[in-house]
Amino acid sequence: MNTVEKALMHALFVHLHHNIDKAIDFNLFKQLNQKIEQTWPGALLVGPDANDDAAVVKIPGTDCFIAAKMESHCSPSVPRPYDAAATGAGGAMRDVVAMGARPLFVLDFIGTRPLEQEVIVGPCGFDGKCTCGHCEVMTSQDRVNLMLKGMAEMCETMGVFVVGGGFSTSFSDIVPAVVVAVIGQQVTQHPLTKPAKSAGDKIIIIGETGTDGNDTLYRAGLVDVLQPAVAVFAEERTTMEATLSAFATGKIKACSDLGAAGIGAAVCESARYGGLGARVKLDQVPVKDAAITPEEVFICETQARMLLQVEPQYVDEVLAAIRAKNGIAAVIGEINDEDCCIFEFNGQTIATIPNKPSEEQMAELMA
Repeated sequence: MNTVEKALMHALFVHLHHNIDKAIDFNLFKQLNQKIEQTWPGALLVGPDANDDAAVVKIPGTDCFIAAKMESHCSPSVPRPYDAAATGAGGAMRDVVAMGARPLFVLDFIGTRPLEQEVIVGPCGFDGKCTCGHCEVMTSQDRVNLMLKGMAEMCETMGVFVVGGGFSTSFSDIVPAVVVAVIGQQVTQHPLTKPAKSAGDKIIIIGETGTDGNDTLYRAGLVDVLQPAVAVFAEERTTMEATLSAFATGKIKACSDLGAAGIGAAVCESARYGGLGARVKLDQVPVKDAAITPEEVFICETQARMLLQVEPQYVDEVLAAIRAKNGIAAVIGEINDEDCCIFEFNGQTIATIPNKPSEEQMAELMA
């Protein structure tokens, strides 16, 4: 494994963000949810054991399908409370969109230290003392105000409404709690899901990739400065409307949003869950900065991006629908029947990620 392969494989197969089942016993929920079919037949379409972007349920007695997702952006709120709360809300909205739904409502929860206590906002926030000279000391109340502002402005931009939530000042940790739940209404005939469906399908990205959200690269030692994802409000709305326009063609076979570990994670999880592989040309990805490295294109978590899969003969139709809403889009790869995902940049292989690591690879990842 090269360094970037190890970074992504650790994220995919070790880090709890992508391996929740290692911390949570989903069998408890599975046993409970078996009773749904007896109580409300056909109500649960996509549940927690599906490991998809969001849940999808049918409201009993109606023809209304609802997609819902809860997301936290706790740690990023230490260096960037405004952007973190906004991107937490925006990311949860994209998860709902990924299932084929339009986000409508938000419930938020914020937990923090007592309001009069001082907190450090900036790169040294986790250390409890600023040594870089770029941090800001403020009260917990001031930080709460920034988080609320970020969340509210993202919701306003997206046409989504905050309808409830919770608040607590009993937290003693440096890291505040910032949790958002998004509820949306299905606009596609059936829920879209993350797993790849067929070899030969083309992979389309919507949105531009930047160098922010480089957490995975930072943990791997591939970049010197941690740059949390930056909230991009207008771009987020454009990407959502462009994605919904693509859905209206009826030609989308699989969809996922681009969150933690970026393009690398989204492609690999889709291919693996579908029992397929993929080949991606990273040099075809629309980027914000020509100086961006292949590794940053591969794994950064820039906001306002979605990934779609479509049969080759419908690519032009889908791209036209995206661009009709001013979306930026490109074909970046293809699903295949291999047992791995290969990522190239100008003909050079940047990373090869197996669907299932060998015992030797897992031992190296766990070391």
